[in-house]
Amino acid sequence: MARSKSSNQWMQEHFEDEYVKMAKAQGYRSRAVFKLSEIQEKDALIKAGMNIVDLGAAPGGWSQYAQQRLGKSNKLVALDILPMDAIDGVDFIQGDFREEAVLDQLYGVLNGLPIHLVLSDMAPNMSGNKAIDQPCSLYLCELALDTAKSVLAKNGSFLVKVFQGEGFEAFHREVQQHFTKVIIRKPKASRPRSNEVYILAKGFK
Repeated sequence: MARSKSSNQWMQEHFEDEYVKMAKAQGYRSRAVFKLSEIQEKDALIKAGMNIVDLGAAPGGWSQYAQQRLGKSNKLVALDILPMDAIDGVDFIQGDFREEAVLDQLYGVLNGLPIHLVLSDMAPNMSGNKAIDQPCSLYLCELALDTAKSVLAKNGSFLVKVFQGEGFEAFHREVQQHFTKVIIRKPKASRPRSNEVYILAKGFK
């Protein structure tokens, strides 16, 4: 199938991207790992001793990075609709976490353990049409927040990718209602023309 001009341009940009090259050189599964590492350097989000849930984890870059910062006895559970190659020390659940059965599986793996951090780097398959993409992306953010509210221990943290646009302010306010400290981060590894930012929320009430 012939690729569109914009998709060819994306492919070219992708392979010339310094973060793609760095991810490859350092053995990471995706360039997204550098967004998380920059936030980690600023905000010391991941600490040894934590239990973490990583939503929309495939191909696994964030889980890989987070696992390296945890102790051996800690839990890191990754969820995605897509398959993901195994990572040492990471429990992977393939399925749609909107479904009761998948959430039950998550609770089963956690086995009553407190969760200190929920990560979500989820994004919908972008169509290029903002009127469709923005609501789809916010829907995923709402789902991530709902999951965080149901699994986080008191004072836990939440990091979620959000696209700025219609509905962003309302979602930001909603996060502020449930956490004591909420900040917005735009890592250097986010493509400059992208309207993605990360909402980092600490101190789950």
